[in-house]
Amino acid sequence: MTSEAPATTSNIAEAPRNSDRQAVPQEHTPLWLKAGPAIFLLLWSLGFPVAKIGIRHADPLMILTMRYGLVLIVLAPLIVWFRPRLPARRIDWLHLAVVGFLIQTLYFGLCYTAFSFGMSAGTMALIVSLQPVVVALAAPAMVGEVIGLKRWLGFGLGLAGAVIVILCRSAVEVTSITGLVLTVIGLFGMSGAALYEKRFGVTQHPLVANAVQYGVGFITTLPFAFLFGSTRVDWNGEFIGVMAYLVIGNSLIAITLMLAMIRHGEASRVAALFFLVPPLAALLSWPMIGETMPAAAWIGMAVAAIGVALASRRAVKSK
Repeated sequence: MTSEAPATTSNIAEAPRNSDRQAVPQEHTPLWLKAGPAIFLLLWSLGFPVAKIGIRHADPLMILTMRYGLVLIVLAPLIVWFRPRLPARRIDWLHLAVVGFLIQTLYFGLCYTAFSFGMSAGTMALIVSLQPVVVALAAPAMVGEVIGLKRWLGFGLGLAGAVIVILCRSAVEVTSITGLVLTVIGLFGMSGAALYEKRFGVTQHPLVANAVQYGVGFITTLPFAFLFGSTRVDWNGEFIGVMAYLVIGNSLIAITLMLAMIRHGEASRVAALFFLVPPLAALLSWPMIGETMPAAAWIGMAVAAIGVALASRRAVKSK
């Protein structure tokens, strides 16, 4: 959901009429879109160790509620200043709200709640890495994508690599059935958001889209934070840094970039990037929170990288 998206979307709409010019779409791919996967992976993977640092100072649900509230505070003056174009139809508002609910409430809300029930970060990262498989299974029926054998091989290698990394870290410890169930539901929430955005999402101004989606997240998580969480917060430099990253890097930039990539590419191809999240999160957790990664885990990272390369390769479309 970027300012360049409307022009790109209109060009895509006209692409079938100029199908013979196969080189044009590739030549006009914006630079931000080419760099999008690497930027998104870094920002998203950083969220795991950063959130774990934040939990030292506040309740997980309170962190999530504050995160959404701060995002809205940042967006409010920007919306007043730029006066972005609003969605023209009621159904467009509904589509934004649905995606916001699936990501902010189901995925983040339930995964953060799972932390309260003792779910380890490693187990959560491993479960979330199954998203490409969920998307691939549903994509043919939901968005009309055909998943070839090479991509299925990529999915298998990516999942295998993620499992190797997490197991080598000895972090796969399911300590709570409740936490496990919440994480799995959160997985389906994020997968559903990717499929829904691909099928029903239309280009909207990023300020408006983020405001609606984080507004939905704030409204739906606030009651649970006060009913089931703790309002205690240790305000210090470390916690302020955590909140700054979660608001700007993990919320505004990463989510917007993910949805933009989904709209410009295939849902399963974008979702395959999530296979690299557990290995990269493990690597980043090493210097940040002292979670060492055994030498054998590097093999898993290599396997996952090969799997993502296969699963992310764009197939030739045919009607």
